[in-house]
Amino acid sequence: MSTESHADPVAPGSARDRLLDAAEALIYAGGIHATGVDAIVKQSGTARKSFYTHFGSKDALVAAALERRDERWMNWFIAGTERQGKRARKRLLGMFDVLREWFASADFHGCAFLNAAGETASADDPIRIVARDHKERLLAFVRTQCDAYAAESQMDARRAARLSRQWLILLDGAIAVALVSGEADAALDARATAEVLLDAECPGESRRSVSKSRGKHRHHGEPQPD
Repeated sequence: MSTESHADPVAPGSARDRLLDAAEALIYAGGIHATGVDAIVKQSGTARKSFYTHFGSKDALVAAALERRDERWMNWFIAGTERQGKRARKRLLGMFDVLREWFASADFHGCAFLNAAGETASADDPIRIVARDHKERLLAFVRTQCDAYAAESQMDARRAARLSRQWLILLDGAIAVALVSGEADAALDARATAEVLLDAECPGESRRSVSKSRGKHRHHGEPQPD
C-alpha cells in the first residue's frame, strides 16, 4: 500500500540527507523534545561534526526535516486527491478516502505539523512557522478544489472560501481523532459530515446527483423508489 510515509531512514545518501531522514523518522514517532541529537546522529550513521556542519542546532534540523516532509506529503495528497475522479465533488469527498489509507498504515502517528506546533510555545518559532506554512499550503489546495466545485454547482466565491476553511477543519479533525482513537474509520465519519456540508451548501447539486443516479437505474431497467 502506497502512503506518504518516509523511506528507510538509514538508506544510503549524503550525510545531510541521512540526518534529515533520521530526524524526521525519530521525531515523527516520538516527538521533538523526546528525541535527542545523539539519537539522531546515531541513527543517521553520520559523525556529530556533520550535524553541526549542516545544521548547527536541533531546531534548524527539525525545521528542515519538516520542510522536506511538507513537499513530499503535499505531493502525495494532491496526487491521491486527483485520482478520485473528474468532478470536484468526488475529489473533495475522496480526500477522506486518501486519508483513511494513511490512517490504516502501521507508521501513522498523526499530523507531523500539528504535532510539532504543539511542542513549540512561540508563534515565531521556526518550527511553528513551517507548520503554519504547511497548513496554509494545504488550505490553498483545498481552495482550488472548492473553487472547482463552485464552478460545477454555481456556488459564489465567498461561500467557496468559507467551505475551504471548513474542509480543512474536517481534514485535521479526522487526523486528530484517528491518532487518538486508533480508528482509521475516523476518515469515513469525517467524509459523511463533509457530504452533509456539501448538500447544505448546494442542495440543488445534491438533487442533480440523485437524479443522475436514478437515470442510470432507469437505463438499466431497475425499479425506482417511490
